[in-house]
Amino acid sequence: MLERPPISNEQITTTMEGIYGKEIARVSFLPLGYDQNTANFQVESWDGTVFFLKLRKRAFKPITVELPQFLVSMGVKSIIPIVNTRDGSLWGQLGEYVTILYPFIDGQDGYQTKLSSRQWTELGKAIRLIHTVPIPADLKRKIPRENYDSQWRKTVRCLMGIEKQHDFQDPTARKLSIFMESKRFDICRMVERADALAENLQQNPRGCVLCHADAHPGNYHVTSQGDIYLVDWDNPAWAPKEHDLMCIGAGMSGDLPGGNEEKCFYQGYGPVEIDWLALTYFRYERIIQDIAEFGKFLLLSTEGGDDRQQSYKYFIDSFSPGKVVEIAFQTDRDHTTK
Repeated sequence: MLERPPISNEQITTTMEGIYGKEIARVSFLPLGYDQNTANFQVESWDGTVFFLKLRKRAFKPITVELPQFLVSMGVKSIIPIVNTRDGSLWGQLGEYVTILYPFIDGQDGYQTKLSSRQWTELGKAIRLIHTVPIPADLKRKIPRENYDSQWRKTVRCLMGIEKQHDFQDPTARKLSIFMESKRFDICRMVERADALAENLQQNPRGCVLCHADAHPGNYHVTSQGDIYLVDWDNPAWAPKEHDLMCIGAGMSGDLPGGNEEKCFYQGYGPVEIDWLALTYFRYERIIQDIAEFGKFLLLSTEGGDDRQQSYKYFIDSFSPGKVVEIAFQTDRDHTTK
C-alpha cells in the first residue's frame, strides 16, 4: 500500500502500548508493496528500539503467522521472527486491522537491489530447507492445499468482457482498458493454457511440499550486511515445489532462464528434477492472478490514490520484453508443447 490508510499515529501508539507494552516515540508510514489490504509502519520506542508494524485487513488466517514462527523455532534463519503481544499472541487487533509486529531490519527488496551470486545461492538453500522441514500434523492441517482453482482465470475472463464494453472515465482505468485490449490475444492464451495445465495437474496429482507460494523478489528482504530473508507469509500452500521454483529465472528481476542467477540458486537448492508442466502452470497462474487483482482494483473502482498509477505500471511491466509474460510463453514452448 502506497497511500496511508485513515489510521492516526495516536491510534498506533495506543495499540502498541496496550497490546505490546511498548511506549512509542515515533511512528512513520512506509509506502511499500501493492497489496491494498496491507499497510506497514516503522515504530520506534522511547528506548530506541525500532519495530516494523504490519496492519492486515480482511480474511486473516492465523496460519500465516503460526507457520513462519514455527519455522523460526526450527532454526530457519531466513525468516524474521514475530514479536509477541503482552499475552503471548502472535497478533493483535486495531479496528478492522490485524496487527503483526517484527523487529525492524533495515534493507531493500529484490526489485530494489540486485542479489549477488552468493545471495542467490543462500536463497536456494533457504527455500530447500523450507521445502524439506518436517511439519507437525496439527499445523499441516491448517495449510491450504493447492487445488488449481479457476477463480483467477474466471475473474480475468470477466474483466476482459468489462473492459471491452465500458467507456471508463477514470484516466488510469481508461489506460488499462486500452492496454488490455492490445494484449487480448496474450491474456486469453495464458488463461486457456492455464486451464489446460490445471486440468492435467488435477487428474495427475503431484507430490507436495510446504511452499511460501509467493516467493517473488518483492518478498526477498536484503540487508546492507548481505543477509536475505523471505518475508510476507500471507499465502502459504501445500503444493508442488514448482510453486516456489517458478519464480527463479522467470524474468521478475532481470533473472532469465539458464542465467547466472538461476544457476547460483540451484547450487544452493541442490539436485532437483523440475516438473515443467507444473512450473509452467504456476508461471501462468501468477501472472493471471496479478491481472485479476490489478484489473479489479483499477477497472472496478476509482479508489487508491497514488496506488492506482503504481499498480498500472506493475501491470504493463509484466508484458515488457524479457519479463514474466514472455518468459512464461517461452517456458511453455520449450518444455511442454514439443
